[in-house]
Amino acid sequence: MRKTIAILLVLVMVAALFGACTTGGQSSSSVAESSSKAESSSKPESSSSEEESSEPEIKERVDFSAMSYDELSTYLYDENLGEFYEFYSAAKETSNLDEKFALMAIAEAKLLESGVMLPLSTNGGNYAISRVVPHTVSSTLWGNDSDRLHNVIVCTEPLTTEDRTELRAKWNELKGSGTYEEFARSYLEEKGYEFKDTYTAGYSSDPKTWDALGTSRAADSDAIVNTFDGLFEYDIEGVQQPALAESVEVSDDGLTYTFKLREGVVWVDNQGREIAPVTADDFVAGMQHMMDAMGGLEYLVENIIENAGAYIYGDIDDFSQVGVKAVDEHTLVYTLSEPCTYFLTMLSYNVFAPMNRAFYESKGGKFGADYDAEDANYVYGKDPSNIAYCGPYLVTNSTAENTIVFQANPKYWNPDAVNVKTITWLYNDGSDATKAYNDTKNGVIDGAGLNASALELAKADGWFDLYHYVSETDATSFMAFNNIYRQRYSNFDDETKVVSAMTDEQKDVSNAAMGNVHFRLALCMAVDRGAYNAQTVGEELKLNSVRNTYTPGDFVFLENDVTVDINGTATTFKAGTAYGEIMQAQIDADGIPLKVFDKDAGNSDGYDGWYNPAEAAKELQIAIEELAEYGIEVTKENPIVIDLPTYVASERWVNTANAYKQSVEAALGGLVVVNIPECAEAAEFYSCGYYTDYGYEANYSVYNLSGWGPDYGDPSTYLDTFLPDGAGYMVKCIGIF
Repeated sequence: MRKTIAILLVLVMVAALFGACTTGGQSSSSVAESSSKAESSSKPESSSSEEESSEPEIKERVDFSAMSYDELSTYLYDENLGEFYEFYSAAKETSNLDEKFALMAIAEAKLLESGVMLPLSTNGGNYAISRVVPHTVSSTLWGNDSDRLHNVIVCTEPLTTEDRTELRAKWNELKGSGTYEEFARSYLEEKGYEFKDTYTAGYSSDPKTWDALGTSRAADSDAIVNTFDGLFEYDIEGVQQPALAESVEVSDDGLTYTFKLREGVVWVDNQGREIAPVTADDFVAGMQHMMDAMGGLEYLVENIIENAGAYIYGDIDDFSQVGVKAVDEHTLVYTLSEPCTYFLTMLSYNVFAPMNRAFYESKGGKFGADYDAEDANYVYGKDPSNIAYCGPYLVTNSTAENTIVFQANPKYWNPDAVNVKTITWLYNDGSDATKAYNDTKNGVIDGAGLNASALELAKADGWFDLYHYVSETDATSFMAFNNIYRQRYSNFDDETKVVSAMTDEQKDVSNAAMGNVHFRLALCMAVDRGAYNAQTVGEELKLNSVRNTYTPGDFVFLENDVTVDINGTATTFKAGTAYGEIMQAQIDADGIPLKVFDKDAGNSDGYDGWYNPAEAAKELQIAIEELAEYGIEVTKENPIVIDLPTYVASERWVNTANAYKQSVEAALGGLVVVNIPECAEAAEFYSCGYYTDYGYEANYSVYNLSGWGPDYGDPSTYLDTFLPDGAGYMVKCIGIF
């Protein structure tokens, strides 16, 4: 049932056109290449000439053309991420939670050392102005609850800096007490603020689907999450509360979770007309559809829920053998394959969303082997009129690249929790860097981050002094992904769009370089991320949101002392040690000059621990020497060329791309040239990488649009995205699987 690739012959032909890739590992030196290049770069024929015989021997390059796409991907994964997977597998096998976290940290150190991606930033950490009361949207670090908007409180005027500071301090004092919202309302009323029951915000990407269970893209789920409720939900004080479930019982062995569902909850259509009651079977149907749809969520449960993996991979076709059962209309039971300490934290993500079986089937939906999203009769999730609703809002308007309107569900089970009755999203393509600020000032939208251009306006007109605040960062990690074996040089959905200017020779050299761990590290260490980030948030806050890891260094902490092996030395980490500190210990032991955790600050954010032009130059020289062994010459006259596509109508993306280009080219002495293929529209930019489903569709050498936010409270929510064999959702970003 897992998606398979039906164009292997075409891909083998593509692999034969574009050459080389070095193997990974810190001491790697072999270069892989297709047969079309092997003949010209293999060892010269013997000659009687003494001069010719003294020429250095050119090593033979691996022939990729004989490999299927999956075989090629597996080979490249093993060569480049083999160490990561070795340690991560060991972490998965241990039942000791502290040992698991320590081994995961070591595994992530190996992942970062591979240079397949450069951490860039997280959300927030920028100046902003807003009418939204702070902490009236959940600030939980994982899942979708931070995108649920029914609790939001909106004022008719922006909150002053002074009042916002007071409220944020009070939230820290009151969180967990259940009294913050009441305090915030009372405080603001005394200050003369008035509240309104509408909320308007900007958005930049339309949902590709309205099927909550068929997507893992944030641009989709950010909107859809407001149309349904889950079993439990994190409130605005960070406490998990019952939602569609009233209670849960966990068996003594930790394998069985029994939920009692709330009675009286109903499904409606987007006109508010009642369809059916919400029952336990809706969660069974939802889980099966999620596994059938293979939208990128299935990996989350394949090793957690009993027989989920067997169903996903087609080893069984009877879904009744999977560990999710409706005992009766209001009793739902999940059976796990083994105890999972973070299972309840997963409930906040759309992988556990319910779906009404009869409504789904009325829209052409089928289950199991009969599922076919390409069937002409299949319209489920195609637009907001083709889904059922059990959440706080109905989508009453969805006009592409224009407007999305959420209207309060008149039959919602908990109407008192809906603070705003109408939510309107207005499209902003980013072409006007000051539009969001001006729209906020004019009351068109209710808040905006201040980019570098808007910041100057706000300071000039006095709004900055009166209303500014620094937005809080979160656990989302945005990365610059390095494509280790590029196979597309135009967009997968339109080959006339974003066409690379590289010559065939440049493509071959670029692929060879991108496959070399030393080149990738050189590239990563050559990026001045402060200068890069300043293009978005301004010079004053340029380091605030800089992140140095994939998993935030303070995401989890050891509960007990634990001893693990660091390069042959038994190393003990004390209870309370942060995940990032263990990561840093492994990186230090490996002699890689990266700072990914600041022990004094206790986190992995707020400084640039990668930028190191001197070390970048050293790594580049090693890469050049290794490439030369395969007949690849790199000079200023014949530099390594890479493509960083960007959306040219957006000042922000143009400026960040140029900051990347200037930093890399300066640090690497002209031996690397960064091309910036132009994306005329936002959709073209997204199609270079964000909209792709497979690595072979990636149209870039480096891509800086994508990132990952955690789905639950365990580091595996990040690291699972780099599992092999198509299981890891983000592996496609580096050009494989």
